Amino acid sequence: MKDKVLILDKDRIDKKMQRMAFQIWEHNSHEKAIHFVGINGTGITVANNLAARLQSISNIHVTVHKLSINKKRPLAEKAVLDAALDNEAVVLIDDVANSGKTLLYAMKPILAFEPKKIMVAVLVDRKHKSFPISPDIVGHSVATTLQDHIEVACEGSEIIGAYLQ
Repeated sequence: MKDKVLILDKDRIDKKMQRMAFQIWEHNSHEKAIHFVGINGTGITVANNLAARLQSISNIHVTVHKLSINKKRPLAEKAVLDAALDNEAVVLIDDVANSGKTLLYAMKPILAFEPKKIMVAVLVDRKHKSFPISPDIVGHSVATTLQDHIEVACEGSEIIGAYLQ
């Protein structure tokens, strides 16, 4: 197994997350409320962190929802979303965009409603898309080989690093 290489430390993540929060605000400044849908695992941690940052810089009411999906086999189990999103502004959030598969399949339960608009935000974008999805808000883009893996590490509710393996 390859060694882990730190690509984002906690300080750089904090700066990137703050910039992402401002970008979300810029795209949604006319909204009174916005719904963040965090993908299970580290995606929900990124969503909660972005929500806290957005609420500290704006008057937009943010509600965070968890989307449970099998990332390896998205059709093996039904994706579960704990929200009703009719006529709502939605930001789908994950830690890393790899092939785009998880993000694309995560759209399905959101599209079961009729949201006003959907944006996609990721902390790290790998640029190796096999599926037609492109994040609107990206913390950090990195060029990798198809064999490389990106891992976002958390301690509790804190994002402490992003590593290339």
